[in-house]
Amino acid sequence: MNKIEQIKLEKDGLDIKKDIRRFSEEGWESISEDDIQRLKWYGLFLRTPTPGHFMLRVRIPSGQTFSYQIKVLAQIAQGFGNGVIDITTRQQIQIRHLKIENIPEVFELLEMNGLTSTQTGLDNVRNIMGCPVAGIHPGELLNASPQVLALTQHILDNREFSNLPRKFNVAITGCPDNCLHAETQDLALVPASKDEKGEALLGFNVLAGGKLGSGGYRIASSLNVFVTPEEALEVCSAVILLFRDHGNRENRSQNRLAFLLDEWGVDRFRSELEKRLKRSLPSAANELRNVESSEHIGIYRQKQPLMNYVGLKIPVGRIMGNKLEQLAELAERYGNGEIRISPAQTLILPNVSDKNLGDLLEEPLLKELVYHPSSIMRGLVSCVGSDYCHLAVIETKARALEVASKLEETLSETAPITMHWSGCPAGCGNHLVADIGLLGKRIKRGDEVVDAVDIFVGGRAGPDPKLAVKIMENVPCDILPAVLEQVIPYHTRQKMHRKKGQKKRKKVETISKENIQPEALVSPEV
Repeated sequence: MNKIEQIKLEKDGLDIKKDIRRFSEEGWESISEDDIQRLKWYGLFLRTPTPGHFMLRVRIPSGQTFSYQIKVLAQIAQGFGNGVIDITTRQQIQIRHLKIENIPEVFELLEMNGLTSTQTGLDNVRNIMGCPVAGIHPGELLNASPQVLALTQHILDNREFSNLPRKFNVAITGCPDNCLHAETQDLALVPASKDEKGEALLGFNVLAGGKLGSGGYRIASSLNVFVTPEEALEVCSAVILLFRDHGNRENRSQNRLAFLLDEWGVDRFRSELEKRLKRSLPSAANELRNVESSEHIGIYRQKQPLMNYVGLKIPVGRIMGNKLEQLAELAERYGNGEIRISPAQTLILPNVSDKNLGDLLEEPLLKELVYHPSSIMRGLVSCVGSDYCHLAVIETKARALEVASKLEETLSETAPITMHWSGCPAGCGNHLVADIGLLGKRIKRGDEVVDAVDIFVGGRAGPDPKLAVKIMENVPCDILPAVLEQVIPYHTRQKMHRKKGQKKRKKVETISKENIQPEALVSPEV
């Protein structure tokens, strides 16, 4: 039995909450290593780079929140932390540098404002993702927010779901714009339509077994199942419980749902699902998703007359609490107080009337958090990096901004492209589903050890998913802008994903190695 399973066997993670007040009185050094792990059930992470300080991860289902909630999160960050807030690729908010002494008060503030950090870490169903513009997107097939909320309410504080073999990622969307990386999820419901007695029955096709960490990108498999919105909660719960009961609890590097699907095969998994549900399931329907994805950045018409939503890019997902509080005030002044979070590290202000739109766009804050970023900055995403995450081997956020800024100067005419940074193989930056993916590492160059990356190209999720291809290794970060200047023009989205029959361009190595020191490509990893 591995260490984490032993910890869970001794005490369920949900049982740690009653000890938090005692920890706050006795101090962080009094907390045992086992209880440090259990605190992750409530979104509290003691980070090695910041001894004595915790990161708090707050669950935001579908990325849909309100100004009063955003304000209290900003106030927590400024009053109890260091003011730094990170917007994650799972539509959550992470607050930095909290002390255990303040956590009981922080939890009270969260609860009073309808927020929770429960089950946002370790072996739980993590934040359930949904389209950030659900309910207002004029082209959506159906609004899946009720299904996201129903499943969230079902799994929280429910011991049926508090001891899974490993983490479990879920996405449910009725949006055609392919904004959630559904193929990377353990379980994803995507929009579909079935002909029922001459009428279109809207619902979801079911995908399962996607992942990015634990050995790389596995594209989720279709279970050949169609579910209606009314059936979504039951079917999702049954899939999760199958994983709970049959997932690998021995080797934590091979215990995601993907490995159970590979072991059983789709046919057996589907059969076991029907046995648990005690009924047969209809086959998959016509999927209704666009191949191209959307970050929902910019100004868009809503389905509601005379209303718009404005998507603002948060560069690499990091924002200071005072800026986030200002944004909440703009949401109240120009919209209805709602704020939406996209996986592309975008904050969206919905329900802005035509009358108010012009004044909003003139606000000084929108000169910093722009709705019309460059083609390079638009698709820039980064994980937390080594300044706060002990798993990351390099700092990612500042480097990502630095590299993107240099590329903006030299590649100003390039077509929109996604460029994702991950500081370690866990892949929290989703580097394997980007046009350009960068995986951090440390290499030896001469007598010094330097930050470097492996470069991947051509990854994507969606109806036509592609595995990213690693084209370069051990590229030092200090020469990375010059390297990417040569890579990006030959690996635009259009060139990487030509339709069948189109001639492919030669591999990038033939045109880019001339500008790279030979040792940069072969230095051993430290």
